[in-house]
Amino acid sequence: MPTKDDPTRFTMSFGDHLEELRRRVLWALAAPIPLSVVVFIFKEPLIEWLCAPLMRVLEANELPRRMLVLGPAEALMTAIKLSLIGAVVLSAPWILLQGWKFIKPGLYHHERRFVHFLLPGSAILTAAGVALLYYIMLPLMLMVLVKFGAALLPGMNDEAQDPRVQAVLKTLDEVPIRVNPPNSVQPGDAWIDWEKQELQVAVAVEPVPEPDANEAPSGGAAASGVEIIGVPGGPMMSQEFRLGAYLDFVMLLILAISIAFQMPLVILLLGWVGIVRIETLRTKRRYALFICGVIAAVITPADALSMLMMLVPLYGLYELGIILLVLAPAQAVAEGSVLSWRRSHKSPDEAEQDGKPSQTKRPDDRTPPDGESSHPEADEPEDRS
Repeated sequence: MPTKDDPTRFTMSFGDHLEELRRRVLWALAAPIPLSVVVFIFKEPLIEWLCAPLMRVLEANELPRRMLVLGPAEALMTAIKLSLIGAVVLSAPWILLQGWKFIKPGLYHHERRFVHFLLPGSAILTAAGVALLYYIMLPLMLMVLVKFGAALLPGMNDEAQDPRVQAVLKTLDEVPIRVNPPNSVQPGDAWIDWEKQELQVAVAVEPVPEPDANEAPSGGAAASGVEIIGVPGGPMMSQEFRLGAYLDFVMLLILAISIAFQMPLVILLLGWVGIVRIETLRTKRRYALFICGVIAAVITPADALSMLMMLVPLYGLYELGIILLVLAPAQAVAEGSVLSWRRSHKSPDEAEQDGKPSQTKRPDDRTPPDGESSHPEADEPEDRS
């Protein structure tokens, strides 16, 4: 007799399946739409949180803590895109719940245990991957990229190494660079000389003594206590990060690491269905290391440190998949005995739904006394004729 959770009790036509799918899709979309409005209202803290690693790296390298917005609609479009992505991420549990309700009636009770094992594991691995990226990997990647860019930029000549020029360059995040020289040059002013293609910086100088009568007066800005120093290619080629491009870079890394951190569950599924075996996974470690290296090179910036930082956790996830396959084989998950205490505490309903006799005694069970058999036929003498 089929139990209440037997999938044979939930027979539906193809049209009914389509109608149920349409209803679940509409319910799944009911959460991201209002959530996107909520995320858009709180977009400033979210953008600050995503930009915080870059700001700390810029401050550590004594660079201006600012980002560029190129175009009138770039800030608005970036906020809308970030709101939609954030809404989908926040509503992911609700979307998965609707998908689970669609497929649940078609699964046996022991088959549902596999989903109960996978969904929490996927959420834990995703959260661990995002935390590892945000707090460890992203700051190190940005530090390497910023330092690499600073080494390639021109302008690190003798003029730029002048302490007076360096003092002015550090204040350019507060005082904007002029596109034309000011009428009255003061120490600390900076403007662009478009003909020479260089930055002009005004610095204070010590008063010079009056020239002798036989020498021609030098004149110029030095006589008034201000010296103008040209810095070829200085901040005109400095590292300025675009807000939209940086957020796209971060969101792409978050998506890539969230997918990559599902590797243990993929290995677990392949082991459950019998496609791979534990012995095969152990003997093919060198090939797994090579594939993890290729994946790390694809999803990270083109530097060795970033690839190495991604390669280490990826290979660790491969080993974690082998450990999970050892601790949670398919038979144990189907029986609900992944944990040792579950072996002797399976409920009678679960055992009945699995199609196996219960290990828990019912109140009407009778235990025969010692020396007596539970089967009456066993007490009758055997007919040897």
